[in-house]
Amino acid sequence: MKISTRCTRVFAEDDPYGAVAPPIYQTATFRQPSAVDCGEYDYSRTANPTRALVERQIAALEGGRFGCAFASGMAAITAVTRLVRAGEEILAGDDLYGGTTRLLAKVAPHLGIHVRWVNATDPAAVERAIGLDTRLLLVESPTNPLLRVVDLERLAAIARHRGVLLAVDNSLLSPIFQQPLALGAHLVVHSATKALCGHGDVLAGAVVTDDPGLHERIAFHLNAEGAGLAPFDSWLLLRGMKTLALRMERQCATARKVAGFLVAQPATRQVFYPGLGPVVSFSTGDPERSRRLVEAVRLFTIAVSFGSIASSISLPCHMSHASVPAELRDRLAPPPDLVRLSIGIEDPDDLLDDLRRAFRDLTPSPGLGFNTHDGQPQPDRSLEDLALTDSGGLAPRRG
Repeated sequence: MKISTRCTRVFAEDDPYGAVAPPIYQTATFRQPSAVDCGEYDYSRTANPTRALVERQIAALEGGRFGCAFASGMAAITAVTRLVRAGEEILAGDDLYGGTTRLLAKVAPHLGIHVRWVNATDPAAVERAIGLDTRLLLVESPTNPLLRVVDLERLAAIARHRGVLLAVDNSLLSPIFQQPLALGAHLVVHSATKALCGHGDVLAGAVVTDDPGLHERIAFHLNAEGAGLAPFDSWLLLRGMKTLALRMERQCATARKVAGFLVAQPATRQVFYPGLGPVVSFSTGDPERSRRLVEAVRLFTIAVSFGSIASSISLPCHMSHASVPAELRDRLAPPPDLVRLSIGIEDPDDLLDDLRRAFRDLTPSPGLGFNTHDGQPQPDRSLEDLALTDSGGLAPRRG
């Protein structure tokens, strides 16, 4: 079956009453067959039928055999770091979610784990950076919030050759547009709060693997540390994933239009969009101008996170990446003028009209003129009219 069909086909055939919509097993404990024998389920921290169902579904969409559902994306990332022992090393991409950076910079070292950062978009740099103690390579692709694309297949080959685990955060593209296991990754991580759920009403995380040994270790930490997703949240996540393909197709189609619009605006300096995904980032060259723009829109809610059906807008340096430790901000924090848009399922024309009005109402900051693209306002463009610059942003094609 195609993945859009698989999104709707939940593994519920074993329900004794034939329920089309899976039931919620909202229970902490389960009756056991005897005083000395345990049934399939005994305590919902360890396992729960509703959570088991959502784990099977996420794993199936990612093309893996094993999944674990966590109470948040950070709980999922934390479980992956548990695969690294004291004295060993994590090599991390240098454009990650701020909470991940905080975990690696502030928590991992207290566990005796060394962390180093590398430009994951440069496979040669990654290979040079892998040392004798490196056990885990952790990357996002596309990265958040600069939307840099990582060559996962090449990194997977390097990681396997060097005996290193590759974990890929696939929160932004979701399995609809990218399946890292098929490219050679050992582990796929999700903040399921975002695209997988898609409705902004659940905190959830997931780890998927095709390796039974890795799954056993991840599942052990889920149980031992009590980080499993609750039954009701599991059910909401399962429900949200039924429309994953539909939502992502709509959101990405609109995001392409938004990217084309943004690159034509005199007030933008650079637009970051790799061609897929519901997120578009751009810079204005002036943090104050970016702040005023964020506060001028009406349909985009000022909020953290991305992937929801409702469009949102943020300044990552003040919100999603404010948790980057001060000593790492010069290298790992996004620029203060960077604006991140999460595109929802609203009518594209309404979103474009909202942005058009907000840009029209902007006035130049003192001493800083607009980038006028040869001095003239430009028409809205499709993504085909744009070209990637050397720095990863979009600009109008010339010639």
